[in-house]
Amino acid sequence: MTVSTREFEGLQIPAAGTYELDAAHKRVGFVVKHLMVSKVRGQFAEASATIVVGENPLESSVTASIKTASVETGQVDRDNHLRTGDFFEAEKYPTMEFRSTGIKSHAGAEFVLDGELTIKGVTKAVELVVEFEGATTSPYGQHLFGFSAHTEIDREDWGLTYNMALETGGVMIGKKVKIEIEGEAILQA
Repeated sequence: MTVSTREFEGLQIPAAGTYELDAAHKRVGFVVKHLMVSKVRGQFAEASATIVVGENPLESSVTASIKTASVETGQVDRDNHLRTGDFFEAEKYPTMEFRSTGIKSHAGAEFVLDGELTIKGVTKAVELVVEFEGATTSPYGQHLFGFSAHTEIDREDWGLTYNMALETGGVMIGKKVKIEIEGEAILQA
């Protein structure tokens, strides 16, 4: 039987190999301010990721693709608006892409990844904070690990500049967007 975990600085981490994001156990979400007083939460229903866990865990890498048309906020009209040229322009830019460029630092189960995020053809550097949640073997014999990750971006850096000024001051939609990711990744044969 293949060993599914190994020790690394006091953590039981996954064995080296190529892992794929489990579509049934993932959430790619975001939070943005609305009307300067509340938060709107949403997610992308369709996303994929490949995580290559290196023999040296600090040389691991991630690539991810998110389908922009799969955006869901619980409001059909808002979702349709987010798919237009005012925001994601989903027909012209069907995916957002992330590619890690290295692990900047780590402390305990927290790893900080440097990477590049591409939205609407614009690529910018981002820092993704990843919390390793643990590794195990499922009842079906799959070797997997869990993680959560987050970052905050200024959406205008990627050309997502649509907004409306409010009569009371401020704007309808905040510029800062918190990105929140949770998931399980399964070792591929």
